[in-house]
Amino acid sequence: MRSHYTNKYLVTIVIFVFTSAILPGQNKSGDAYVPEVGQQGKDVVWVPTPQELVDTMLSIAKVTPADFVIDLGSGDGRTVISAAKRGAKALGIEYNPDMVALSRRNAQKEGVSGKAEFIEADLYEADLSKASVITMFLLPEINLKLRPRILELKPGTRIVSNTFTMGEWEADREVTTDDNWNSWNTALLWIVPAKVEGIWKLGKDELVLTQEFQFIRGKLNHEGKSINVTDGRLNGSEITFRAGDYLYTGKITSNKMSGKVANSALGNSSDWVATR
Repeated sequence: MRSHYTNKYLVTIVIFVFTSAILPGQNKSGDAYVPEVGQQGKDVVWVPTPQELVDTMLSIAKVTPADFVIDLGSGDGRTVISAAKRGAKALGIEYNPDMVALSRRNAQKEGVSGKAEFIEADLYEADLSKASVITMFLLPEINLKLRPRILELKPGTRIVSNTFTMGEWEADREVTTDDNWNSWNTALLWIVPAKVEGIWKLGKDELVLTQEFQFIRGKLNHEGKSINVTDGRLNGSEITFRAGDYLYTGKITSNKMSGKVANSALGNSSDWVATR
C-alpha cells in the first residue's frame, strides 16, 4: 500500500466529516433530496467522484454494452448512469435509501432507467458474481476487506477504484486525470487473475508454479534439470512466462493451460499444453 495515499486522503475525509458536522442536516423538501458532500454513510462519508475521473475509470476498464457493471457505494448514481450511457447494464449498491431514490430519479432524467438499476443493500453482503466490472470509491481498509471476495470472482473481472489501493495487490494500471490534481484524480485498475499455483504436467516435464496475485514464478523440471520460471504474469485467464530461452503464452481454462511457446534463440514456435 502506498501510505501517502492513505495519509493524504484520510485527512481530506476527516475535513469532510467535520464540515458535515457543522453544516445543516440532509436537505429534504418533500420528495426532493439534496445530498451534502461529507455527509456520513455506513462506513464512509459521501464524496462524489469527479465526472472526468468517472469517465476515466470506465475507459480503462474498457466498458462496453456487453458488460455488467456493479458500483459499490453508488452515491448519487453518476458512475452507474455513465456506464449505462455506454450501453452497459449497470447496478448501484447503496446503503442510504435517500441516495437510492435520488439515483433512480437521476437515471430517469438521463434516460437510462432501462439499463441503470439501484438497490438499497450492504455492499459486504451483495452478490458480485455477475459483474464483469466493479467500480468503487471506498477506504483502503474496506477495499482490503472486500479483496478476498473479489479474488474469487471470474478471472478477467475488472476492478476500478478511485484513488484507494488494494494493499499489496499491485494495480495492473494507474491513470491520473488532468482535473482535480490535488484530490480525487487517480483511477486504479486490477484484473482478477486465474488461479494457477500448483504442479502442472507439461508434456513429459513438470511445471511447478507459485503465485502472488497476478505474478507467478516457479520451476520447470526438464530431463532432470530445474529451469527457473521468470517474467510470469497473469492477465485474467491469459498467462505469460519464460523458462530459459522459451517464452510461453497461453490461456487457462480450469485445470488446463494451452498456447504457443517460442524459442528466442532459434526463432521458432510450437503448441504447448499443461494439465493438473
